[in-house]
Amino acid sequence: MRRTEATRRMVRETRLSPDNLIYPMFVTHGSNSRVEIPSMPDCYQLSIDGILREAEDLVRLGVPATILFGIPAHKDSVGSEAYADDGIIQRTARALKETVPDLLVITDVCLCEYTDHGHCGVIADGEVLNDATTELLAKESVSHARAGADIIAPSDMMDGRIGVIRGALDDAGFDQTPIMAYSAKYSSAFYGPFRDAADSAPQFGDRRSYQMDPPNVSEALREVELDLQEGADIVMVKPALPYLDIIRAVKDRYDAPLAAYNVSGEYAMLKAAARLGWLDEERVMVESVTAIRRAGADMILTYFAKALAALL
Repeated sequence: MRRTEATRRMVRETRLSPDNLIYPMFVTHGSNSRVEIPSMPDCYQLSIDGILREAEDLVRLGVPATILFGIPAHKDSVGSEAYADDGIIQRTARALKETVPDLLVITDVCLCEYTDHGHCGVIADGEVLNDATTELLAKESVSHARAGADIIAPSDMMDGRIGVIRGALDDAGFDQTPIMAYSAKYSSAFYGPFRDAADSAPQFGDRRSYQMDPPNVSEALREVELDLQEGADIVMVKPALPYLDIIRAVKDRYDAPLAAYNVSGEYAMLKAAARLGWLDEERVMVESVTAIRRAGADMILTYFAKALAALL
């Protein structure tokens, strides 16, 4: 049954389609701006007009959703542009829903891109203040929903933030807006290129005090369970390829929609090896994303989404 492509297709156990893909995009202020990210070939910081063109391509390719990351005009200690009505994400969400209404708009909810210290929350005496941060995340979530975001995706890893955000969305009349929770987000070295893309590297210390320790499995399952109890509609494991066992463990235990983030470092290392002629880019792209799907992910956030959808 392996002898020909036709017979292999008939007995294939894991199916990958554009429906499984979510394309991350980085949006910045200005117009006609398209700046390639050096450590992420073929990925760009785009102004809103460029985002709209990319969105039209996604709809044409059958990719159902994008997730937006904002690069603010200014940063401060509390990340105020994150929850400003005229913030870059809010403006982009409104433009997308007016221009490309069929594309699902998912918005990253965090403060790290917007704070001058680069951490995911409010800082006092060198420590992240969990509860003060969750209040700002709730404010950010409501502002995104008001601007037209279809799904809210908190990526900060503050304790209890899903319950606070769910309550704030419900109180503001957005009880139908789903939450995609970054539930098992590990403190990973694979995020390096993303921090270049979003200009979000911490100015001191690191994020180990609130992101998960890579050796831990049971903790990931506890975090997922807590987020589901607090009202998450979709849970996520991040990164994906080094954590396929976590994806499988979550899928086996919880009957909930599961996302996995094929992060910037996973993307960059395959692109680099392909550019050096060491790997066949098309084949490793398909094989890698299929592995994430095979492990149990229902939806995959990947910078390969456009190329993969075109191939599929």
